[in-house]
Amino acid sequence: MIRAAIIGLGAWGQNLVRNVPPDSPHLRFVAAATRTPAKAADFAAAHGLRMLDDYAAALADPGIDAVVLATPHTQHTEQIIAAAAAGKHVFTEKPLGVNAAAAARAAEACAAAGVTLAVGYNWRFQPALQHIRKLLDDGTLGRLLHMEGNFCGPSAYRFPKGHWRHDRDEGPAGGMTGRGVHVVDAMLHLAGPIAQVTAQSFRLVQDFGMDDTTSILFRFKGGATGYLGTVIATAETWRLQVFGSEGWAEVGDVEHLTTWDLKLCRIDRANIGVKQRPEVISFPKTSTECAELEHFAQAAAARRPLALPGGDAVHNVQVLEAILDSARNDAPVRLG
Repeated sequence: MIRAAIIGLGAWGQNLVRNVPPDSPHLRFVAAATRTPAKAADFAAAHGLRMLDDYAAALADPGIDAVVLATPHTQHTEQIIAAAAAGKHVFTEKPLGVNAAAAARAAEACAAAGVTLAVGYNWRFQPALQHIRKLLDDGTLGRLLHMEGNFCGPSAYRFPKGHWRHDRDEGPAGGMTGRGVHVVDAMLHLAGPIAQVTAQSFRLVQDFGMDDTTSILFRFKGGATGYLGTVIATAETWRLQVFGSEGWAEVGDVEHLTTWDLKLCRIDRANIGVKQRPEVISFPKTSTECAELEHFAQAAAARRPLALPGGDAVHNVQVLEAILDSARNDAPVRLG
């Protein structure tokens, strides 16, 4: 049983706590630290959380094995490094950092300290995405050719002027840090590392805050291509479609935290001119947040590494940095 402190009790931090059942055999939230403790006092009391004075108190507490970070993006790196120095396992919300050097430092600190580091890319715990990975591995989809993803919504309207989520340092390339990195992580899971990005990003709607309209073309090292669009001044939607030489698979809807259905459409080689209708595949209901946190807790209990130096979580931040460079310079950027 891993005893964890939740750091940050805003809407998402509370969501993480709620999604771990009290009878989980792997993880129990026992404490909390947040910038505005008065706002979270009732929630903490209802969920049996000891309120701590600050993050340092959580790191110094021998009754806490791990910290779960639901804090602003730019704080992640130094908080992770401090946790590693204190011997605490770390689950951090995405992204791992907002620049590649910082992300690499965080991963290296945890590896050197022998503590488990995990990053909150909950899409990997969706049965539908796992099934797409299987369809690629067993050849059902043929050779991977191209992927298209969107992750959009009204985030630009949700927070008032001056909120940290409008800070361009906290949210570089608009919806990328809050939304787009999830799609990038799914693409990395399916296609491997990205070799080149070509991006554009603009603020078109409001006269303050971060960009609201961002789009990117990808070239993967394995040869496939990709597209990602993230618009944070529109209605909620998300989609990921994977095209192979033998067919395509697609997921998408409005709510991305429910259990996804999967549409699968295959070529009939014997009737190549006949347009095939997709089949819909459903999966047992699951909580991706619970799954990712319990997966982290099991790895921490075994002192097994998850996010490693040079791994996907670090590469994702390298991709984010390349997107910023490409949009700023209006030119493709190659990754190392």
